[in-house]
Amino acid sequence: MIMALDTSCYTTSVAIMDTAGRLICDVRRPLSVERGCRGLRQSEALFAHIRNLPGALAEAFAVCPAASLTRIAVSTRPRPESGSYMPVFTAGASAAETLSAALRLPLLGLSHQEGHIAAALWSAGLDWQEPFLACHLSGGTGELLLVTPLPAAVLPSAPAGRITPACSAAYTIEIIGDCDLPPGQFVDRVGVALGFDFPAGAALDRLAATAIKREFRLSGSVQGCSISFSGPESAAQRAISAGVEPAEIAAAVFANIGKSLRKAIASARELHHLRRVLLMGGVAASETLRSCLLRENLAFATAAFAGDNAVGLAALSKNIKIG
Repeated sequence: MIMALDTSCYTTSVAIMDTAGRLICDVRRPLSVERGCRGLRQSEALFAHIRNLPGALAEAFAVCPAASLTRIAVSTRPRPESGSYMPVFTAGASAAETLSAALRLPLLGLSHQEGHIAAALWSAGLDWQEPFLACHLSGGTGELLLVTPLPAAVLPSAPAGRITPACSAAYTIEIIGDCDLPPGQFVDRVGVALGFDFPAGAALDRLAATAIKREFRLSGSVQGCSISFSGPESAAQRAISAGVEPAEIAAAVFANIGKSLRKAIASARELHHLRRVLLMGGVAASETLRSCLLRENLAFATAAFAGDNAVGLAALSKNIKIG
């Protein structure tokens, strides 16, 4: 059995998976954000993870005893590259190091983004071994990626309680396009302005589904594989102040994201001569967005595993060998 921990913004996640890829346990505890606010400072989020972890781990161990574990995996950074860092990941890393030392188990350090890719592939039942494109759509990230799966790696073992660096052991990831404002922030800023709690994605998605006329539009800007959402977000805020019907604004937000993605993906497909595209991240869970992209022949993480979770880390680590 493999235990995985992820402490990104805004979910404390613990998952357990067996070596055949069957999910045994999936515990997620969202971080609380005060009503009307649009997020937490890193120090606040770090402290919230520290408070959440004991209960989340106890819940996981109630399902799967510690004695049945064979390794632990944890996200230690946002992306699999040198210099990638966010304080919140130290909460999960510290807890994982403590467990590794106490249980005398190997510990793999992966990245949050690699976990998203693996969770999306696992949840969709895909086993892509050739290069593909991926869109990471969340509150902290808006990136179009070129992902190249790597052969199964064999990593040197580290002493129990010490992290074996495993970032880039499964994929090489190149950013080929980005967003000036992550799409999740676009959604959350508009949602909070309309009176919803943060994170506002699910509520705004439900509101968008009630739009009738769908005549309100937000203009977008796409240059090659990169997208600007800051302009549409400002226009949406002006529309809220002007009294435009909230459901029409919500529908326009997702329509703008969908239209922009279609253009960026088309550019990436032409540039890199690849057809396969994977969408993951919390925004990719939107049913409204998915309906906007039905004709694009895209693969999505299932809605339950599009957002932050530790399941992908477990799925990824089971294929990495430790020498």
